[in-house]
Amino acid sequence: MVSALYLVNVQYQSRRLFSELERANAQGRRLALDQERLQLERQAQATSARVERLAREKLNMRSVTPAITLYLGPQPASQGAQPGLGAKP
Repeated sequence: MVSALYLVNVQYQSRRLFSELERANAQGRRLALDQERLQLERQAQATSARVERLAREKLNMRSVTPAITLYLGPQPASQGAQPGLGAKP
């Protein structure tokens, strides 16, 4: 009789542990899928085109061209000094 009760208890524990193992494996698969999805989203967010668009829209930035470049500080003697750009009056 004791042996039969022990066997029933062992089988119950075995089923319970197997069920917990299956739940843990399922959660691990869900977490792996979430991690992969988040990595793809992070890569999409970090594309240079998106960063450039956000810089233009939110920070009002623009590309640098020689026409809009402003040099501050002392001017080389060959270029002459422009008032307000580091030249002394």
